[in-house]
Parts: sequence; structure tokens; C-alpha cells
Amino acid sequence: MTDQVEIDGLRRAALVPQRLFIDGDWADGSGARLEVTSPIDGTFLTSLAGATGADVERAVASARAAFEDGRWSGLAPGARKKVLYAIADRINAEALELTVLGVRDNGTEFNMAFKAEAGSAADTFRYYAEAIDKVAGEVAPTAPDVLGLVHRVPVGVVGAIVPWNFPLMIAAWKLAPALAAGNSVVLKPSESASLALLRLAEICVECGLPDGVLNVVTGAGAETGAALAHSMGVNVLAFTGSGGTGRRLLEASAASNLKRVWLELGGKSPNVVFADAPDLLKAAKTSAMGIFRNSGQVCVAGSRLLVEASIHDRFVAMVQDEAEKLRVGDPLNLDTQIGAVNSAAQLQQNLSFIDMARAEGGRVITGGTRILQDTGGTYMAPTIVTGVTRDATLFRREVFGPVLAVTKFESEAEAISLANGTDFGLAAAVWTADLSRAHRMVAGIRAGVVHVNTYGGADMTVPLGGVGQSGNGHDKSLHALDKYIDLKTAWIAL
Repeated sequence: MTDQVEIDGLRRAALVPQRLFIDGDWADGSGARLEVTSPIDGTFLTSLAGATGADVERAVASARAAFEDGRWSGLAPGARKKVLYAIADRINAEALELTVLGVRDNGTEFNMAFKAEAGSAADTFRYYAEAIDKVAGEVAPTAPDVLGLVHRVPVGVVGAIVPWNFPLMIAAWKLAPALAAGNSVVLKPSESASLALLRLAEICVECGLPDGVLNVVTGAGAETGAALAHSMGVNVLAFTGSGGTGRRLLEASAASNLKRVWLELGGKSPNVVFADAPDLLKAAKTSAMGIFRNSGQVCVAGSRLLVEASIHDRFVAMVQDEAEKLRVGDPLNLDTQIGAVNSAAQLQQNLSFIDMARAEGGRVITGGTRILQDTGGTYMAPTIVTGVTRDATLFRREVFGPVLAVTKFESEAEAISLANGTDFGLAAAVWTADLSRAHRMVAGIRAGVVHVNTYGGADMTVPLGGVGQSGNGHDKSLHALDKYIDLKTAWIAL
């Protein structure tokens, strides 16, 4: 059982200035260093190396050399499996240290981070370790005098750019299948959540991953991320983040080597509650956590609550009650339920959406303000806005904060229309006791995942991906491997 005293000891650990991780060792960056400030209390933690384009190309060259000489790509699947299993075991062994380090960096509440970050990352590496020797090529149904084979081969060098909200979890979603397939990787973390991923790179080498197979370059997205996206030596780029950045990555692909770009770009996910929901209290509790956990900084957050008109007032009052009971505060305290907003800039953006919502006729029934300002940290009260119309900014745009937009509906057809009323399509949920209605809603809502009588919790066995402006491709499940392999046909005359 995790002990508060142990957490408090780790939170005080001094952090040395961070460096780049290239070719299995630490390296200096050529760019300006970036300060790391904790959202918990606004204190300075350490600084990151700033990787310039030249530094990024050094990392890409290291990854390319490692791929071409076969030190990883040429290993038998069973040999790669042993290394990925060892990485998973080490992540589990260091789960407490990795979690505290990550929370100091990005402000996620400890209890969620322990499970969703280190715990999830270990499970992900273990899942793809087990998959390595279970996914095979094909023998085509050809004429007797021909043998047609379809080989699954690694693409080469994968660039991965990951966000600050769940850096370990999302990085593992990309690293584990890319490495399992035999690729080399250059990872670019968010400048506000790099610390745990730098340690992960070190863990990977300590567990037997050959030098150069995983490189980590830190720095500002506009320089370091852009250099990775434009690199002629990167074959595939995998990204999780904003739509604006996703568009720039596609432009970089067109301007460079036409590398494949896989994008997970967030959402504005509808959570649809019908009057016949089997347990309204459970639905209210789950709906509150579906938007307010990690201060709403979750790509699949249920940020739009669509409620059948006949229960609207009663159900919204239940969700409000749950929201106002949540304990917001220091994310490294075990009794905290909601942690900090990642940065002052993100907090200000969240509050600007509240101003827009009020101007467009929305009613803030709870929250809408910065709280705990005396701590020096960045905290926001869980916020519910009712009367949000389909034309409102809050209905259409992703906030990425603890802000719930509530809209009522009269019929199933209207619920589907409202659910599909944005450019996004990442996640959704439906609460109903009618099995036929549940199936109709699953079929009618355009989203990569539709929950029924729950929100969240889908494990590694199923894919996560979006439609529309939520992106393309899939993380998780065996389908994620497809992003990191090429199909090569052998057509053999016998």
C-alpha cells in the first residue's frame, strides 16, 4: 500500500538539469534550455535541454544506424519479447518513483496517475511483448505454380510526439508496438511533461534495448517537434495532441519525404443520458468523473452532457452535487481526487471559455473560477454550464479543462444529431436500459469508441482512434501494430 510519507519524500527529491538521450547515453542540446515549473505550487523543478534541428538529426541518424545494422530489427521476435517484458517489469518496480516524478511535472492526481501512467505503461509493454510472436504474415491463395507470401516488415524509424496529460501511458501506446514490430524510435515529449519519459528511455537501455533504438529529444514543439516532422530520415510519425499541430505535421510530411502521419487529435465527446438509464446515480457519478478527472485533461473526456428533457433538471442537479463534492488540491496528497491544471496558460484558456459561454447564453451553475491560488499552483473548480446550444462555442470546441457543457434533447433522433454535431469523433457514451436503443445509438454516433452504461475503462484489447477531426489510425490493441509495419509481397514462381 502506498504511503503518504514515502510520496512526500519523493516529492522533495532534487532534480538535476536534464539532457537529451541519444544513442544510449545522455547528450547536451544545442538550443536554449527550458525551465520546468510544477503546476502543484509554481516552483522551479529543473530545466530541459533544447534540441535544435541538428540535435534531432543526430537522434534520427542514431535510430537509422540501429535499424539498418539489425541490432534490434534483426532479432528474433522471442528475443525482442524478453526485452519488452523486462521493461514492463522495471516500470512496475519503479512505479511509485515514476508516478511522483510525473505528477510533479504535470499535476495529475496521484491515484489516477499511479494506475493510468506507470500501471498502464507496464501493461502496454507487456501486451505487445506477448503479441510479438503471435502476429504473422500471410500465404496468398494462388495457382499451384506460384507461391504468394505477404511479409510484415518494420517501417524503419518512427518519430513519436506525445502530449503532457498522460505522457507515460500515451508514449507507451506508441513505443511498445513500434518497438515490438522491430522499429527504432525518436521520441519527442511535451516540454511540460518530459521527466518521466527521460527516465523511461534510461530504463529501456538498462533492460537490454540496444543503444540507438530509442532516442528522446526534448525542447519546444515549434523547433524540436517541427524538426522531427520535417526529417527526411523519419518513415512514420505518430502524434497525440491538438488539431492545429496535427495540421502542421501533415504539412511537414508533404514538404519533406511524405512520411505517414498518424494523428490522435482529441475530441468533444458526447455523454448521452436517457430517462430510462438503469441507475441515474451511477450515471451521475460516472459522468462527473468522466469530465473532471485529471481536471478534464483527458482526450476522451465526456465534455458534452446530453440529457433527455424529462430528467434534465433532476439529473443535472445530481451531477452538480457530485462535482461539488470532489476534493481538488495537491495532486500528491492521497486524499485528493482532482489535481492541478497543467499550466498557467492552460488555466487561462479554460477560463476564457467560461467567459465565452456566458456571453453566448450559457449558465454557469457551479465552478468557473480559479481556486487555491494561494498555493502558487494552477487549480480550477469543476465547472458545469447549462443551456449550451448546438451553435455555442462550448458545444463545438475542445476546452481540455474541467468544464462540462450541458444540452437537453427531446428524442433519440435529436440525441444522435446533437452527438454528431461537432467536427470531432473520438469517444461517446450512452446510458439506457433499452438494448435496442443502445445498439441504434452505437450505430448512429460517429466516434471511435462508444460506451454503454459506463464511461471510460476500455483496456488494451480494443483500439482507440477517432473519426473526423479527431484523427486517424489507432492506438492500443493489435491494430496499433499496423501503423508501424509495411506489407511486402513475395511472388515466387515455382
